[in-house]
Amino acid sequence: MSKKPLRAVEALQEAQKIAFAPYIFQASISLRKLGILNYIFNCKDGATLEEVAKGTSVSEYGVGVLLEIAESSDIVSLDENNKYELTKTGYFLTFDKTVNVNINFNNDICYKGLFHLNDSIVNGKAEGLKELGNWPTIYEGLSKLTPEQNKSWFEFDHHYSDYVFNDALEVVFKRNPKRIFDVGANTGKFAISCCNYNEHVNVTMVDLPGQLNVALDNAKKNGFENRIEGYEIDWLSENPQIPTGADIIWMSQFLDCFSKDEIVKILSACANSMNEDTELFIMETFTDRQKFDNAKFILEATSLYFTAMANGNSKMYKATEFLDLIDKAGLYLVEDINQIGENHTILVCKKK
Repeated sequence: MSKKPLRAVEALQEAQKIAFAPYIFQASISLRKLGILNYIFNCKDGATLEEVAKGTSVSEYGVGVLLEIAESSDIVSLDENNKYELTKTGYFLTFDKTVNVNINFNNDICYKGLFHLNDSIVNGKAEGLKELGNWPTIYEGLSKLTPEQNKSWFEFDHHYSDYVFNDALEVVFKRNPKRIFDVGANTGKFAISCCNYNEHVNVTMVDLPGQLNVALDNAKKNGFENRIEGYEIDWLSENPQIPTGADIIWMSQFLDCFSKDEIVKILSACANSMNEDTELFIMETFTDRQKFDNAKFILEATSLYFTAMANGNSKMYKATEFLDLIDKAGLYLVEDINQIGENHTILVCKKK
């Protein structure tokens, strides 16, 4: 859809917002943390600066500078009685679950590291990762994040996958699999969901050692230690291999963590473990399969997290890109299931 061109004064205003975007972001963090937006929302007829300062125990100066930029950014409005109220933007910034997950992730995980985005682009490395820890990629460090960082990372990761598990499980178990390989098991949520969904299935979780320990512990806590096992792997090693014997190999939002060449390497290793009946399920949020511009924007912004923080060479891909990679890895597409939970696509593949 073509967009109506902005007038010059409007375009200049948008450019200035970009120039001062870090100020608006950090002001929003403070407005949330200090309870200012919540306080204003709970005042039925709005609140003056003085009332907000008293009600939140923040100085009038502090409240004042935050609310001034908030008004200019359409987070709050100021009426003729000098009372502040939340705008629709301010309401979503305060109470929308997706916005909350995104803002916590970007503040706790990405904000400092994004300063190094330019170096990451030039060097092809996640130069911002050093703001979190000294690891080759963020995945080796997930078990070493601070509790707050850990919470923000996993809430972001799970928010964009957990809600589609029920729909995905229906698709998976139409095949009546007996053994599933969960590649990129994360905290083990999908493996546990499989065992809850079907009492006969067994799952092998395939992941890095540190993350696998967390996932196996979660499986044990849920009583599935006899049906869920682990297989340690480093996909960036020279010749990664996985066992044979899977009915289904499952990957959910996993391959976007790798470059195109690495994806072909991973898919080829999976193809080598497959027989003619094994099916490989790839579930992703592809940028060219989104119904709404807002969803596409979030995915494309997330690509910069991969660039600066995660590994320096991966991104959120288009479905058309993945279809090419699947073919290069010696696989072919059996089924293309779009709009799983609105934003996700499942590509079902077999060995050529």
